[in-house]
This record gives sequence, C-alpha cells and structure tokens, in this order.
Amino acid sequence: MDTQVLIVGAGPTGLTLAIDLGLRGIRCMVVEQKPAPQFLPKMERCNARTMEIYRRMGIADRIRAAALPADAPMDVFIVENCVKPPLLRTHYPSVNEFRATIAKSEDGSQPLEPYQLVSQYTLEPLLKEVAESLPSVDVRFGHEFVSFEQDAQGVIAQVKSGGAMSHIRAAYLIGCDGGNSPVRRQLGIALQGDANLLQLRQALYYCEDLYERIPIGKGRHYHRADGQNSFLIVQDSTKHFTLHAVVETDADMATQFETVVGMPVKYDMLYVGQWRQNLLLADHYGEGRVLLAGDAVHLMIPTGGLGMNSGAGDAVDLGWKLAATLQGWGGPNLMASYETERRQIGERNVAASRFASSGRRKWRSMSRPNIFEDTPDAAAIRAELTRVAEIEQRKGNEMIGAELGYRYAGSPLIAEEAGAPPEHEFTTYIPSTWPGSRLPHVWLADGSAVQDRIGYDHGFTLLRVAGASDVSALSGAFAALGAPFRVLDLPDARARDVYGHDLLLLRPDMHVAWRGNALPEPEKLARMTAGH
Repeated sequence: MDTQVLIVGAGPTGLTLAIDLGLRGIRCMVVEQKPAPQFLPKMERCNARTMEIYRRMGIADRIRAAALPADAPMDVFIVENCVKPPLLRTHYPSVNEFRATIAKSEDGSQPLEPYQLVSQYTLEPLLKEVAESLPSVDVRFGHEFVSFEQDAQGVIAQVKSGGAMSHIRAAYLIGCDGGNSPVRRQLGIALQGDANLLQLRQALYYCEDLYERIPIGKGRHYHRADGQNSFLIVQDSTKHFTLHAVVETDADMATQFETVVGMPVKYDMLYVGQWRQNLLLADHYGEGRVLLAGDAVHLMIPTGGLGMNSGAGDAVDLGWKLAATLQGWGGPNLMASYETERRQIGERNVAASRFASSGRRKWRSMSRPNIFEDTPDAAAIRAELTRVAEIEQRKGNEMIGAELGYRYAGSPLIAEEAGAPPEHEFTTYIPSTWPGSRLPHVWLADGSAVQDRIGYDHGFTLLRVAGASDVSALSGAFAALGAPFRVLDLPDARARDVYGHDLLLLRPDMHVAWRGNALPEPEKLARMTAGH
C-alpha cells in the first residue's frame, strides 16, 4: 500500500478526516486538484458541534484566533439598506456572550463550545497546516483524481499531476470531492431530492471601512427585503463581504452591493460566480472500499448552516471506524455502519435545511416592488413582512437541535433500549444520553469538562458516574478484541443528574453506545460496539 487511506478532496471535510486519522496514527494521503486553497468564501460558520470536534482535536483556539473576533456581534438584520433603520434586528450572542452562558450552564443543555464565524478561505489553509504537521498525513495539492479500481484487498487510484499519471494503492478511498464528486459518479450513485431551487450570483468584496461605518449596528447578516433575494454576509476579517442576489449579469452585482450598502464606500469586487440551491441526498454513501463524505453525499441550502458542519460529522464518524478496521480490532459491522449512521443524519439535515429555508422564503414572498415607498400601503406591507419575519427568519438561525440533538438510530453498533426515544427537533435541544446520542456537555466540580477528560485516541471509554460497579469483565472483553478501552470515574452528582445512569459506554466519537446501572453481558456488549 502507498497509503492506508486515500482522501480525494482537500475541503473542510477531507482535511478534517485527514486530521482525525492522523491523530489516530493512520497513514493517509489527501489529493486535491487545485494548486492551493482558494480565496473563496463558501461556508462561513462552524457550528457548536463542529467546534466541539475541533476542540477535541486541539485546534479550536487556533481557529478562533484566525476568525471573527470573539466580541463581535452575531446579529441578523432585515433591511432596506445598511443606513436606514432596519425592519428587523434579531440579536444573537457573540462568542464571548455565548461562552458566558455556557460557563453558567449546569443541565447539559449547552454545547461545550460556542459557534464560530470563520470563512472557508480562512479555515481550509489552517486545516491544511494542521494536517501537514501530522507525521502520518501526506497532503498533495495539484493532484487530480482521475479514476479508481477496487478489489477485496484495496483500491488503486489513478492520479494526474503536471501531466504525469501515477497509481496510488490504498486500503480505502474516501471521496470528499464535493457536489459534482467524480468518485460518486464513477460509483454510479445518484442524488435524489430537489435540484436548482434557485439560482443566484455570489460576489466577494473587499471594503476596508464598511464594517465600522454601518450606522444601523454591527452584525453578521443583512437581508434586503427585495425581490432579488439580496443577502449581505460579513466575513471573518470584517473587511471582506459576500453578497448573494438574483441578478442578470455579473456586473449587476456591483450595483446590487451599492444598493444594499446604501452609502458611498470604496470597494473592490474580487469574485463573482453563480450557484444553485439544492436539497439532495445520495442513495448510498459508498460501495466496497470506496466511501463518500461531505457535499459528495448531501447538498443543502446554506440557510441553517448545516452543510460543511454535516461533513465534519461524517469525517469523525468515519475516521475512528477506518482506524479500528485498519488496526485490526474493528469487526465487519464497523464500516457497514457508516452509511447506516450518517445517511440518516444527512437526510435529517437536508430536511432541516428545507425547514430553515422555508422560513426565509415565507417572509421574502411578501416583498413587493413598492415596499420601500413612503406610502401607507408600503408601510403596511413592511409591517406585515416584519411580523412574519420575526417568527420565520429564526428558523434559519436557531438550529441547535439539529446541531446537537442528532443520534444514530438502528445502528448495529448501538444498544437498543425499550421505551420511546427522544424526538428529533430542529430548533430545540434537550440533553439526552439515549444510545446513539452525542454525550451532553457537563462541567465537573473541579471546573473541567467531561469531554476534556477523554483523550482523542483513548478508544472506548466507560464513564462510571456513580457507584462502584466492577467493570473488569468489560475491560477484559475489549482487551480480548484488542480494542482500546479505559474507565473514567466521575463521582460527581451533577454528572449523574444530567446523564441519568451510573454507567455510560462512549465510542471514540463521543456518542453513547450503551447506558445503564449495571453491566449487561460484557463480551456481547464489547463485540457489538466494536462491530463484531
């Protein structure tokens, strides 16, 4: 093998997967056809769950240092322009304000990390640098994936660089190569759903002083209540801005920017491109030793901010399973469970994106050509639009349930439990340790977080939250499989109150595999959770 895992695509999903594998000591290679990361905005926010993932990787602080300052407001506006009083201003906490809320939370209802506004052109180079620092990771830009062949032992990929073709042999190939994924197309896997719901132009601008000069207040999003779906986004430098709008030509994006800003500013328009809103999900997440992740398997409308963040979730689900399989202790159900677990989350997040974008469409449908006129009729339209937007716009900005409340149902790696499982809510998060759920964040009495007490490469962790149960048999069962396992004692009443059980078995990705007050048959539990 030239490498154990070949990753096609060096976007956030591919690089997050490479870091995950690198931290687990797995040899992987990332190939990317672009010569270098591009200065394009694309995604603009890592949600709370993704920042928890990056915290466990040890890079959350680096990301925040490179991104939007922690005291910057995250407010969302609906406006005529950035000068006149807004029709609606919805407050959302800055990172510092969010941190203060998290610090006081004792019931598991808050994430360990706040969200972070970070532009993709900032995040990608940083992830690349982290990946390249890991001894087992090889990142190669300027290398174009061409095709692959696979058999029962591995995959051979053809890769072109500088006009020369080479063959790379790997145990697994992972396509993190975007919505037009060549890997997915060669597998013959189709996307299902709604394509080309709306076609917009996106432009990137550099404007040195706009952020400081906006008189109506600082925020992250400025929606213009017009018929062009105009939507101005503050990028992480606060000197770059993106505008999305439905206009006829690229040149029209200059005029549209000036209209939305509403005051004379000096700016440079750095880029204009077209994009389409899609709500699509792949029929399958791979075949054999070739698997798919990120936009290659799910395309979402950015409203709700679930696209790149779903890709990060794919990466950490897939990473530990690849590592376990390649290290020899993972059973055959491990790799098969990737599609079972992550496709349901892809389907759920596509639905959440549809839900979020429906709110925006609802108030936008009320806009009229005369909406900004100084007439009683126009004033009445603005008032009604504002009333509806007060409710509907929140759907796109308050997705904490989709971010934190997802769980893996029907997985062969997760213990079944009697009773009614918690509902999947998009906008509400109720902490739960129901098997398959992300472990809720809890502060311990010494001020540390439970998640921080569990190392990245510790494998399975049994939280002994209360009591003195003898768990040596379970330790022996995991040892017989060669699977890494440790016991973490948390004699803390707060943890017991939130988690609701004396014992919780955690997977390497911090999802609950089993919970209870006494161990079931240890060998059966170990074999199930390790994929045997």
